[in-house]
Amino acid sequence: MTQPPKHQIRASYTDRTITVYQAYSPVIGLAAARDGRFPAAWKRDRMTWIKPSFLWMMYRCGWGSKEGQETVLAVEITRDGFEWTLRHACLSHYEHGLHPDHATWRRQLRQAPARVQWDPERDLHLRPLPHRSLQLGLAGEAARLYADEWIVSMTDVTSLARTVHAHVRDGALEAARRLLPHERPYPVDPATFGLSGR
Repeated sequence: MTQPPKHQIRASYTDRTITVYQAYSPVIGLAAARDGRFPAAWKRDRMTWIKPSFLWMMYRCGWGSKEGQETVLAVEITRDGFEWTLRHACLSHYEHGLHPDHATWRRQLRQAPARVQWDPERDLHLRPLPHRSLQLGLAGEAARLYADEWIVSMTDVTSLARTVHAHVRDGALEAARRLLPHERPYPVDPATFGLSGR
C-alpha cells in the first residue's frame, strides 16, 4: 500500500463544501449543533482551530473525553472559504528556504489571519503515522468569515466518536474503520500556497 505524501490535505468534501472538525464544551457544542451557528458564548477574539482529519480530532479531544471538548462537531464549510484560508495563511513555524529569515516569517505570522500547522496523522489507536495532518488556525477576519459566512451545517458527531472508540477498545478494528468518515486527498497542493513545512 502506497504511503500518502508527507504533506497532503485529506478530507471529506463535496463539489461545494469540505468538512472540518472541532470539539467544544457542551454549552457551546450542543447549541452550535442545534442552531447551525456558534452561540454568543463562542469567543470571536480567540484563535479557533479546524481540522479536516477525524482521527486527528479524536487524538486531540480524546474521543470526546477531555474537559471542555466533550462535544465533537463536524462543521461543513464552503470550499471557497477553506481555500481563502489557505491563500491567506502562514506556517506556524519558521521554515528555512521558504521564508527569507526569521523576522520576515514573524511579520507574516502577525499579519496573517490564519496559520497552518502540520501534525502527525493518527491511526485508530491514535498512534502517530509518518505523514502529516493539516490544522488551520483562524483569527481575526478568518474567524469572523468562518463563523458568519462559510458554515453550511454543524453536526454533533460525539456519538459516532464514542462508537468508533468502543469498537477500537473491543479490538473490532474493521467495524471501527467502516464507521470512519470517508477522507480523500483534497485537490490542492499545499506547496502551491507555500504551506508545506517540515
